[in-house]
Amino acid sequence: MPENKNSTIDSLLLGNQICFPLYSATNRLMRLYRPILKKIGLTYPQYLVMMVLWESDEQTVTSLGNRLYLDSGTLTPLLKRLERSGLIQRKRSEADERFLLVSLTKNGKLLKSKAQSVPTKILEISGVSLEEALPLKMVLEKLAPIVS
Repeated sequence: MPENKNSTIDSLLLGNQICFPLYSATNRLMRLYRPILKKIGLTYPQYLVMMVLWESDEQTVTSLGNRLYLDSGTLTPLLKRLERSGLIQRKRSEADERFLLVSLTKNGKLLKSKAQSVPTKILEISGVSLEEALPLKMVLEKLAPIVS
């Protein structure tokens, strides 16, 4: 069967790509998050770390990295900044000193109540309803499987 030249050309049109709207939406979401998170003193990557710790406090650096798909070269400076901010503490495991444990401080735990409204604000500002967002989340999880 001869190749359809139009389908080859059409497959390279920017408007026919899955990646471009995803890229554009990610950029817009980051711009929406920035001022909201600034009010509570976090960057978006710091917010991700805090959400993982609010879900389950005291984790190893390795488990945090695995959960967030971040390598130690990216995660370590992030954790140091959060520690300097007084939101987390890092300490060696007493059971096995090879493991560095990360846990929330009192201030880190208190910050959760301030962050509670962030997801709702993002939905409101974006104009996307929860009902619209959930199917999108499911598709994105197929593209980037989430590790629990």
